[in-house]
Amino acid sequence: MQRRRFLAALGVGAWTGAGLALGGYGRRSYAGESLAGTPDLVAIRNGEPEALFDHGIEALGGMGRFVKKGQKVVVKPNIGWNVPPERAANTNPRLVRRIVEHCLQAGAKEVYVFDHTCDAWRDSYRASGIEQAVKDAGGKLAPGNSENYFQTVAIPGGRRLRRTQEHELVLGADVFINVPVLKSHGGARLSVAMKNLMGVVWDRGEWHSNDLHQCIADFATYRKPDLNVVDAWNVMLRHGPRGVSTADVMNMRSQLLSTDLVTADAAAARLFGLKQPEEVGYIRIAGEMGAGRMDLENLAIRRIVL
Repeated sequence: MQRRRFLAALGVGAWTGAGLALGGYGRRSYAGESLAGTPDLVAIRNGEPEALFDHGIEALGGMGRFVKKGQKVVVKPNIGWNVPPERAANTNPRLVRRIVEHCLQAGAKEVYVFDHTCDAWRDSYRASGIEQAVKDAGGKLAPGNSENYFQTVAIPGGRRLRRTQEHELVLGADVFINVPVLKSHGGARLSVAMKNLMGVVWDRGEWHSNDLHQCIADFATYRKPDLNVVDAWNVMLRHGPRGVSTADVMNMRSQLLSTDLVTADAAAARLFGLKQPEEVGYIRIAGEMGAGRMDLENLAIRRIVL
């Protein structure tokens, strides 16, 4: 099936011209135009991962808006699975490399990259391509495979999740950048920014057994990354979170950037083809709890087509 016909079948409109698949939501601007002030969301498509980020972060105010000289930065991609990049189960390594490079260029003293992986961490880091990408960029890799790396924290606004164990790197970071890959998920329907934060805690099983959607939303009220960059260059449309083969993947050549992880997830749901972000339980709950904004129609969205 041709790409455009398949997108139409998913309910993803406005892929032609200057629109990105967010329907008619938001106060929009396009390449060559500008919004008054900094946009709430940058939605960019039709480029390689590096170019998408270069233009996207510029539209959001530049990496210097987030990273200052001498700061410690933690970048959290999805590195959960021992599969190659083309399977799109993990964040694209080329995007991770570019983000690390931007952080160091902005003056960061150290840039750490880690995930609490599902498969063996050394295998996942290597097979994903992220290990080599981080080394090439001058960043540092850290493991998340031992409970010793995690500290207990309280979730004051949580309804079901009242405490959890969070990785010490995130707790000690000056800047925290969340870099999920957009993909399907058997339990949560979609895995995006909020779901990606399950990789900074130790006991994920507790979340799955204690109302997964509510726990994801609860944690979102506590842990708010400074920047969320949604990798939608290759998107796993089915059989997530690990996928079965490249037949599960579509090359959408897109990226979403926002300081609000609920906004990022709401836009990602639209990009994926859902009619309403509320169709994903944790997005609806997090919005209702005030963890962020999912009312895309009231937000300033900068759309860029390369």
